[in-house]
Amino acid sequence: MRIMEYIKDKILLLVLHACCMLLLAGFLYATGYERAYCRLILIFWLLILTLWILYGYYGRRRYFQELEATVERMDKRYLLGELMPVSHRLEDRLYRELIRTSNKSVIERIRQIEDEQKEYREYIESWVHEIKAPITSIDLMCENSRSIFGEQGHKDRWNRIRLENQKIENYADQALYYARSDEVYKDYVIRKTDLMETAAVVLKRNKHYMIQCRMRAEVDCKDAAYTDQKWILFILNQLVQNSAKYRREEGAWIRIYTEPYAYRTKECPADDRAGYGCGVKLIVEDNGIGIKEEEIERVFEKGFTGSNGRKRERSTGMGLYLCRKLCGKLGSVIYAESRENEGTKIVLEFPESRYITAGIGEGERN
Repeated sequence: MRIMEYIKDKILLLVLHACCMLLLAGFLYATGYERAYCRLILIFWLLILTLWILYGYYGRRRYFQELEATVERMDKRYLLGELMPVSHRLEDRLYRELIRTSNKSVIERIRQIEDEQKEYREYIESWVHEIKAPITSIDLMCENSRSIFGEQGHKDRWNRIRLENQKIENYADQALYYARSDEVYKDYVIRKTDLMETAAVVLKRNKHYMIQCRMRAEVDCKDAAYTDQKWILFILNQLVQNSAKYRREEGAWIRIYTEPYAYRTKECPADDRAGYGCGVKLIVEDNGIGIKEEEIERVFEKGFTGSNGRKRERSTGMGLYLCRKLCGKLGSVIYAESRENEGTKIVLEFPESRYITAGIGEGERN
């Protein structure tokens, strides 16, 4: 608050005082008072008015400065009405009560929206679990029918049905993990995860799709990482699906491997080894059609499909978005390296948690 802004707010009161001063001066002059006395009275009036204006200005400025500081310290600023500074002014008390009433309405509305979102999320989760039963049944029927009917034509037909059924399952998994992505902390367990085993499970799940795509796969995951296996299975499955979807026509391959890496844990000199930690990189590399340079920074955005997504199979733009969101919740980092027509490399970084490893080590010793 500035002094001129405060004076402008009090302009009507100042005009009233000025009119009263003029009327008083005219009255005193008309009744025969000496001009010196009139000037003295007006000077004292003006001095008292000035002091009163300054006192009011500094009081209001201090009040609003305290109010702004309170707002800056608050995480939930819609609760301002409960933490407003105490004021003796009736106007401030009335404003405080009105803000409290408004905030109460806002909080009730927020709670209602949260309840609705929770109900919808629970419905989506239950729906996905229910739909997985017929999806699994269709997959088993395709497998049994393929073994019963030996003709090649029947086998191809059941394989196509099975692949389409697998796509339905992948989209259902996307819906489930998207519904859970804001509450990952309720459904994950960080422990030592065998990345070789995880990659093998993902490739086995997608083997029919990769056979259809004539895509060769290599796995070389010698390192383990501390993470949640179920969530990493979903992330890795999305990456393998993307590699198969955006493959090249001939000689397509995908390689999943791990590499150790060092990272800075704090600000320290370059030769201070105590300031470095060791982690594991899980890399999914392919020789597919790649990503344009101008699109590489946007591939993890929600709903972004890019030029490849419009040319190839229908893309939702949600797979990589979910991967980044889940990695952020798990404390991992994911990024992409790619060039158009030269393949793509997706890197997941798992930093080592000294707290977790120390705890596990003590447990094993005991």
